[in-house]
Amino acid sequence: MQKLTAGNLASFIDQLDRNTSYNYINPKNKGLIKIISVSRPEGPIKIRRWQPEKGETFANAIDESISSELLWRVANAFLPGFPVNIDRLLGASYNTRSVLEALLAHSPQFYYCYPGRIENLGGSSSIKTGHKHLLWLPDAPHAKGQITRSNSEIIVSEAPKTDAFYESLAAPSDPTPEIDIEIKRRHAQIQVALYYIGKQLNFRTWIAQNDRGIIYNNKRIGDFEGVIPRLQDERLLTAYQEAAQAALLIDCIWFKNGSLMPAVIEVEHSTGVTSGLTRMKNFKDKFIPLQNVRYVIVAADEDRDLVFREGNKSQFRDLDTRFFPYSAVEELYSLCQRRKIRGVTEDFLDCYMERVVAA
Repeated sequence: MQKLTAGNLASFIDQLDRNTSYNYINPKNKGLIKIISVSRPEGPIKIRRWQPEKGETFANAIDESISSELLWRVANAFLPGFPVNIDRLLGASYNTRSVLEALLAHSPQFYYCYPGRIENLGGSSSIKTGHKHLLWLPDAPHAKGQITRSNSEIIVSEAPKTDAFYESLAAPSDPTPEIDIEIKRRHAQIQVALYYIGKQLNFRTWIAQNDRGIIYNNKRIGDFEGVIPRLQDERLLTAYQEAAQAALLIDCIWFKNGSLMPAVIEVEHSTGVTSGLTRMKNFKDKFIPLQNVRYVIVAADEDRDLVFREGNKSQFRDLDTRFFPYSAVEELYSLCQRRKIRGVTEDFLDCYMERVVAA
């Protein structure tokens, strides 16, 4: 079956006229979009967008970027003839997602549609008017530069394909009264999901020293297969004991083949982003400069602006922080559980993480 790549999407948009201002799919959005440049083969794509109704013009609009990571996430979601809800796919991630949706809709192979949705209430099902989706029809192209609606009679389920479901999860008792058990539980859910993602990608995982007592499936997460028992004994860190000590409370660290560290991850559900960035920065400063380490903040989708603001502060810029929103964690966890993916490199992670510091 045909599959899309980020390179395909970049190519489609590169073929659109640079001298044209493009509309959004939703007619209520009166904004305009113009393509500035497309870096081949896989982006980024630079655009400008502005709202004439608010007195904005192309001249005073700023250049914005559609990242390669965004292109890959969208490309990976499409199969011929299957509608994709871009808003549901990306959640609140990526502030250029609606721009990418609009530009793709102007390219010949993409249509927009409103598939019916199955609604189940009280044991009875009915078909309701659905939400806007994009539809990839490579064998039935429309005219370039036009937005075309497909009237295909497609029905989708109310339940998204990529929902992640967690089994019963209990957090360890904690005598500290200010910790909210519900907040702690969400933090623990994400740590469990990160462990299973790492396991599927053949990573060994460090779980923060103070979270190893999380009980999942009647077992301490610290006792799970592939969870590192003592960070100080990890091969990469044996010569850097100060770094190992600084990393003890980092929520999750992935190791591979004794010589790689694909990601250092802080889950920020309630404590604010700065504490996680500070902890990772302290570790990085005590560790050997190692290539291809991702310093990652996992947080709620709606915290994206906060992560970007804090991650771009001067004291944290050398971390080159990545944002890994909850929706992307759940999507990747679900993919690992359903498809048991294998044979991919750690670069696959970049499809789900957004770079915080502009290149």
